[in-house]
Amino acid sequence: MSKKLPDRTNDFSGWYTQVVSRAGLADHGPVKGTMVIKPYGFQLWDNIKESFDAMIKATGHVNAYFPLFIPKSFLAREAEHVEGFAKECAVVTHTRLKADDDHGVVVDPESKLEEEIIVRPTSETVIWSMYKKWIQSYRDLPLLINQWANVVRWEMRTRLFLRTSEFLWQEGHTAHATAEEAQTETLDILELYRQLAEDYLAVPVFTGVKTDSEKFAGANKTYCIEAMMGDKRALQAGTSHNLGQNFAKAFDVTFQTKDNKEELVWATSWGVSTRLVGAVILTHGDQKGLRLPPRIAPIQVVIIPIFRNEEQEKAVKDYLLPLMEAMENSGIRAHQDWTDNSPGFKFNEWEMKGVPLRIEVGPRDVEKGNVVVARRDSGEKSFLSKEEAVEQIPKLLDDIQTGLFEQARQFRDENTHIVSTYDKFKKVIQKGGFVRCGWDGSEKTEATIKDQTKATIRCIPFDEHPDGLMCIFSGDPAKHEVIFAKAY
Repeated sequence: MSKKLPDRTNDFSGWYTQVVSRAGLADHGPVKGTMVIKPYGFQLWDNIKESFDAMIKATGHVNAYFPLFIPKSFLAREAEHVEGFAKECAVVTHTRLKADDDHGVVVDPESKLEEEIIVRPTSETVIWSMYKKWIQSYRDLPLLINQWANVVRWEMRTRLFLRTSEFLWQEGHTAHATAEEAQTETLDILELYRQLAEDYLAVPVFTGVKTDSEKFAGANKTYCIEAMMGDKRALQAGTSHNLGQNFAKAFDVTFQTKDNKEELVWATSWGVSTRLVGAVILTHGDQKGLRLPPRIAPIQVVIIPIFRNEEQEKAVKDYLLPLMEAMENSGIRAHQDWTDNSPGFKFNEWEMKGVPLRIEVGPRDVEKGNVVVARRDSGEKSFLSKEEAVEQIPKLLDDIQTGLFEQARQFRDENTHIVSTYDKFKKVIQKGGFVRCGWDGSEKTEATIKDQTKATIRCIPFDEHPDGLMCIFSGDPAKHEVIFAKAY
């Protein structure tokens, strides 16, 4: 654990890979592009999941589960949807293997399926095939269903948590009686995503709408939250889609209105994934490893007992009992490290894992009635009485949560640039950062800039001010003010 991480400034990618591994978050699976999420990483995801699950349940949504396998014909029903996912689909063609003459296994040709099956890349099609059964009248609406599941998208270039062939996520799929209700739902969920990112992950985000070339395949409009990572690249952290009536048309989902008319249903879908774990690492991590926001940290306080013999060990244990009970009663997730590793090793290990607070207690502290409290965000140490610690720990955790967010926001704002010439635009993009600028609304302009600089329009932000702006590329009057960046 004493080996230094790759330099975060000069080898950000290597630093990220090492942090994921050495913090015990995940490992590579045996199939290329897959990920094994280790217990500590899964606890982190679980805390994110539980936070958002509580939010959506509080707004009337319920959880369900839909099949992993989707008939191939379902994807063909919505042309834009199938085109968007065609290159990422894993396809099941046979159902059996058999032994061959060389003591290996081969596909049994007699088990070929009549219709090939797609392994779920997203669930709109299978869910809307069920909604056709479930929706008959206005009384069945709105239908507000979410599922926590895995999906498979066959990626060529993968990176743990950020882009893997299989990942975990939630996908909400809702049905509504009117276009207005669907639009309200789309934006309400986007606001919940903003709250999840900023209030729990301490990751500041821009909210806005995607351009038509960047929207979800099959959506009328895609809204997103976009975050800046520590290397000044953008990460799309969540998306909420207004699907209009596209999937209702594809699956003939109609309902009887109050005045006995038959109308098509209006739809939304929305999702965040284990990519959010990557966002936390990339936003807050430093040269010592992770720095986890307390609200989602698997362990909020780690206690390092220091002793040389059994007598000291017992004294420290007895001394810690009331402190542990107090933290447990306060709902604080605390862990005592009684392993036989050296204190220095433990300090490095728990710093790597990003635990927000570390408490050190040795024989001298027991004699004085003190504890040593070290903050992971700043490294600051303080000496508190045991009674003061009970009172101060919740406040310190809140302070760390707020501080991480403010640090990330300051970093983002300092690296978000407003420019008026294409030369300055290219310099900023090459160096790294976000650019707010005018765009003429042309897909050709958008594509040319992407081809020349590898930067994409991350979103048209809700707080755009296009009046008086000129397009950064064409020089024509701007239709929108947009945010450009290179992205993960």
